[in-house]
Amino acid sequence: MKKFRTAKFLALSLSLVMVLAAAGCGGNNGGSSTTPPPASGGSSTPAPAPAGDGALDLNTLTVDQLIEGAKAEGQVVSVGMPDEWADWGSLWNSMTTNYGLSHNDTDMSSSEELQMFATEGKNGTKDMGDVGYAFVGQAVSEDLVQGYKTSYWDAVPDWAKGEDGKWMVAYTGVTTFLVNTDQVSKVPTSWQDIRDGDYKVALGPLSGGNAQGAFIASTYAFGGDMTNIQPGIDFWTEMANAGRINTLDITQANFESGEIAVGVVWSFQGIPYSKNISQYNMTAVVPSDGALQNGYASVINKYAPHPHAAALTREVMFSDEGQTYLALAGAIPTRQDFQIAAEYADQVIDKNSVANSVVITDSAAYSTACETAKTRWEEEIAPLLIQ
Repeated sequence: MKKFRTAKFLALSLSLVMVLAAAGCGGNNGGSSTTPPPASGGSSTPAPAPAGDGALDLNTLTVDQLIEGAKAEGQVVSVGMPDEWADWGSLWNSMTTNYGLSHNDTDMSSSEELQMFATEGKNGTKDMGDVGYAFVGQAVSEDLVQGYKTSYWDAVPDWAKGEDGKWMVAYTGVTTFLVNTDQVSKVPTSWQDIRDGDYKVALGPLSGGNAQGAFIASTYAFGGDMTNIQPGIDFWTEMANAGRINTLDITQANFESGEIAVGVVWSFQGIPYSKNISQYNMTAVVPSDGALQNGYASVINKYAPHPHAAALTREVMFSDEGQTYLALAGAIPTRQDFQIAAEYADQVIDKNSVANSVVITDSAAYSTACETAKTRWEEEIAPLLIQ
């Protein structure tokens, strides 16, 4: 699940040396503006909200219309987008400051987000969510989402966006070990270190995107891939038999309490958690022998009660402002024309430092691998866990 201000922050490992090598500059904001561009053409009057059938076509609206409609709606309600995850807090503050939108989030896993959209149906109370890349196929096939392509559509790679903007990946993260160095004397830098040591490791429930990503990363470390997850099954079976799987969720609170000494998280969790936790010294390390670079996708509920506000939030998410927030939180922005401002260049991930990570660009193949991992975990590993 995605759950959990600046304090003691040990140096992130050499694998997370901060510098971003992003190609090119410019884009709809000219590469320097921090707010979404006004779109030309069209009436300034927003289209009516859907009457309950999801008929509103957000892609026909200009940004000016989105802004006017969002201000009239007055709020945006999200799921799975808490402040500490990829620093969504800065985005929400921007939506309040610039557009007067209040915000509320209910933290939950990707599967829970889509289940809520499905359960509420035409009586939807949530506007948008942020789901693991493996869940985008489900969101579309079950007709749970509506499209909005943003002004930055052409700058987003094809693998990171769905037809008509029914989902868009604004950022990726890289597999990261978050380690409490007050509790662990030797920081593991590889999955092999984990296997050879006596570390007890948390990765979260396999129903969530974080744990699924951690599992697939370990599979690559030991010679497998998305079509052969047996090495991952073997590794985690060993860990379970040795009592070395920490069954707590990888929330900031569980790291803060000292109940997790080693956890597998995405970099956009590891870096903010490291900054936020004051009572322990923490360090974040990208494993040298098995790391995924994987994204989470913005999805807008088909029956969003505040569709203009949801679409405007996505617009800002892909603007230079939004991409900067994500980069500073340890994420890797997906906009190909985005370049971090010089003042922040030494504070973000060096893409060269994660060049050996496996970039996930096939959502269908990844979804299949994750579903297989989830099923086999429940059947073969979960019964071995010591509760």
